[in-house]
Amino acid sequence: MSEINKLLIAKGNKEIFLYPKMANRHGLIAGATGTGKTVSLKVMSEAFSSIGVPVFLADIKGDLATISQAGGGNPKIDERIKALELSDFQYQSFPTILWDVFGQLGHPVRTTISEMGPLLISRLLGLNETQTGVLNIVFKVADDSGMLLIDLKDLRHMLKYVGDNAEEYTTEYGNISKQSIGAIQRGLLVLEEQGGNNFFAEPALDIMDFIKTDENGKGYINVLASEKLFESPTLYSTFLLWLLSELFEELPEVGDLEKPKIVFFFDEAHLLFNEAPKVLIDKIEQVVRLIRSKGVGVYFVTHNPDDLPEKVLGQLGNRVQHALRAYTPREQAAVKAAAETFRQNPELDVMQTITELKTGEALVSFLDQEGRPSIVERAFVLPPRSILGTIEPDQRNDLIKRSMYYHKYEETYDRESAYEILKKKIDLAEKARDEEAAQRERERSYNNTGRQYDYGRKTTTKRKTDSAMTKMAKSAASSIGRTVGREIIRGIFGLILKR
Repeated sequence: MSEINKLLIAKGNKEIFLYPKMANRHGLIAGATGTGKTVSLKVMSEAFSSIGVPVFLADIKGDLATISQAGGGNPKIDERIKALELSDFQYQSFPTILWDVFGQLGHPVRTTISEMGPLLISRLLGLNETQTGVLNIVFKVADDSGMLLIDLKDLRHMLKYVGDNAEEYTTEYGNISKQSIGAIQRGLLVLEEQGGNNFFAEPALDIMDFIKTDENGKGYINVLASEKLFESPTLYSTFLLWLLSELFEELPEVGDLEKPKIVFFFDEAHLLFNEAPKVLIDKIEQVVRLIRSKGVGVYFVTHNPDDLPEKVLGQLGNRVQHALRAYTPREQAAVKAAAETFRQNPELDVMQTITELKTGEALVSFLDQEGRPSIVERAFVLPPRSILGTIEPDQRNDLIKRSMYYHKYEETYDRESAYEILKKKIDLAEKARDEEAAQRERERSYNNTGRQYDYGRKTTTKRKTDSAMTKMAKSAASSIGRTVGREIIRGIFGLILKR
């Protein structure tokens, strides 16, 4: 059904192929609920896996893990196979790795506060521009002091430390208001209630674990269980942005390959841009534009093309448009806008056809071998070769236990980071203050015995000592070699660049 140089995805009056060489030019799967977007996503994922391209999927409805099980026994699928005259169609399973931020339905997925960076943390906490500025200062102080922010307690104590010493840092870094510190702390409490303690911990995910093939050369399909994660839309969308930015920072420039290194599907893609500040939207647009040269294909799955910013939409060369409804003036305008994004077919009234498409049917336009959008065609997307529906709990558990990563991510550890460093410094400062107070008490007691000081003795003037917090900052800065082991440099999303 598919060759290494072309993938059969749909069939109408003609067969419609997606060219792997053009798959890193990104794509769009759009359509109303129940029109077949999930099946299109599965079919494309299976096609990529079959030629050795790893895939990442966010499983919002819990029906994508079945890609690990061979299909068969479905009368509707059999009927579609016959109607499309797919004589060489074979049911099969695909190598699958299950992941879950909460560690319940797959391997735990974790990162650190430092690695996510201030821009995405600000998005996660819903901070305004002023609060985001303060959070950037907190990260800068931590970086300059060589203190890693691994989990929520690290960030919480770093916020307190910077807030308590705001006057000291305002001159160098900018204004730090107690109100902004308090707002960020409150946001951390909300994030903790949403399961932030599960996500921010170590061992952190090695993004290269997503880019694997099995012993038969098939690309692994990484399925992220997202039903629970999707209950917090901001956490869901920020997490996916972090994954994309990790790929961007980790992978080298490779130019145009014969096939992508990995294909990344963003389901419910409109959430990436909802209420996002302009600076973040600009960063997303920049990453989408640049990441293709690193061999990554990004496919947005959403209800309507209008859900995406125009600059992002303009970069999506491969498109599958399922049916849209057009009952209201707003819906009619959306259908018109969707129709205008295609290279027109003189034999089709595209705007009218979008409202008439059956379930599983779509308007399809992929880039040709020269990188040009093909004329839009009306076609049925091929049926998936894996089963439809949900996976059984024992099948899920078996996949998790047989995975190559079963023992890599299950257990967490807590190494020395900002919390431990600050606690040590505060303890030392308190001990120094106690010793100083005890010395003063001894001197007062000594003087009360009637003994006099020798005023003729030459005295030396003590150099003014640093405050305890200043000592703490200086000592922390010298610990960068022990704590971080390398210079902290942040990339396009404010993430740490791993050297």
